Amino acid sequence: MKTYNKLNFHSHTFCIWNEVPLIEIKELRINYTSQSGSHYIFTSEGLYRISNHWGRVANCHWRLIPLTDFKNQNTTVAFANWTDFYSNDDTSKLFYIKVDFTTYEVNFYHKQSLENDDEVILRNAKDTTKIIRTIKEIITEAAWAKHLRFDDLEVLRKEIVEQLITTEKSFLEAKKFYF
Repeated sequence: MKTYNKLNFHSHTFCIWNEVPLIEIKELRINYTSQSGSHYIFTSEGLYRISNHWGRVANCHWRLIPLTDFKNQNTTVAFANWTDFYSNDDTSKLFYIKVDFTTYEVNFYHKQSLENDDEVILRNAKDTTKIIRTIKEIITEAAWAKHLRFDDLEVLRKEIVEQLITTEKSFLEAKKFYF
């Protein structure tokens, strides 16, 4: 497992950043400013990033966990431990998807962050994005279920999403059972 630091965190990495209050960096000095205007403060444990853009950042996938609803283009301060960075590329099967069925939040995570023996399928970045888009459609719309046999739409949603997360089945293959 690669070790990340102030010299390599910005090159082909995946990271989940946690927003922190601005007061947390009040006494700290900015160590680096990127060409896009993001500011970085390095510590021995990790780094702070002060930025107005998250998600796909150059050749990295950096997701922000906001304290409140995040609006892109708002400047946010976030922190990540050095151990929160993982290698990333667009072709390797590095990512898995999790869905919180109480909030209907859909997110992807790096395979090195798996904490237990969850049954998941690893996908590359492009396939992960495509499956997440499909899952969001399943969760928010009902037209896709129009010609299917089922008693409870919420149960159907969960069953099909679980298949998309834990198998290599396509959306069409997952729906076939309900025709």
